[in-house]
Amino acid sequence: MKEIKIGGVPEHFNFPWHKAMEQGKFKSKDIKVVWEDFYGGSGQLIESLANDDINIAIMLTESAIQAIEQNYPFQILQKFVDTPLMWGIHVAENSTFTNVDQLRGKKAAISRRGSGSHLMAFVHAKQQNWDLEKLTFENVKNLNGALKALPQDQAQYFLWEHFTTKPFVDQKIFRRLGDIPTPWPCFVLVAKEAFIQNNKDLLESLLNVINQLSADLKEQTDLVDEIAEKYKLDKTDVEKWLNQTEWSQNKLSEAELEEIQKELLALGLINSSSKHQDICVV
Repeated sequence: MKEIKIGGVPEHFNFPWHKAMEQGKFKSKDIKVVWEDFYGGSGQLIESLANDDINIAIMLTESAIQAIEQNYPFQILQKFVDTPLMWGIHVAENSTFTNVDQLRGKKAAISRRGSGSHLMAFVHAKQQNWDLEKLTFENVKNLNGALKALPQDQAQYFLWEHFTTKPFVDQKIFRRLGDIPTPWPCFVLVAKEAFIQNNKDLLESLLNVINQLSADLKEQTDLVDEIAEKYKLDKTDVEKWLNQTEWSQNKLSEAELEEIQKELLALGLINSSSKHQDICVV
């Protein structure tokens, strides 16, 4: 049995992987999947993939492209979630902020540089017509770090996935001032070039399993209940999230990559754009 180590954030988007593991879908193809949760987001995933601690990362699209542009020897296997990610813009409940305009010049909490919380702070600032060169950041490592940093005013705002942070909004630790969606498909599957070259059959079998399951998942009648229980989320919130989420079984197209790179170039997050075949498995 071939072993493959996969990493992702401990969020509901990765439910199909856990479902496939629980149902023995990978074992039936003679594959042993070892899963690891990464609370530090894409920045931590990039480091672990580079160090061969994992073989595949479920990574935010923008972080994956930036890493490849920074000469990490990765390639995108395919899209995993086709729809945008909805990032909540959070402040401490005990703060005096009432709208996003008041966050100009304030410090953003980020899990680490190169992570989604870091890159999306630039997307948000551009949307608000702020000076991108004046953005400042506090590295808080993960969501738990932000839960401590914002009430203590070590940072003033924090961008993180809407439904993952909603329990903390309900508990009145965070207050959400708004949301901002990614202007692209939000998650991709990423592996090292060498691993891809040496494991083509293994990857084809693995992707066939996850793509079949993710394509059929929404037909499951008790899906809302199962996700709500597993991730400790409100059923109404899960239903809303499922209505705006589509898992993908397709590769990132040339047109999609071009559009994403154009956005990242405008934000100054990459210095040049690369050809489709240099970033994606074709």
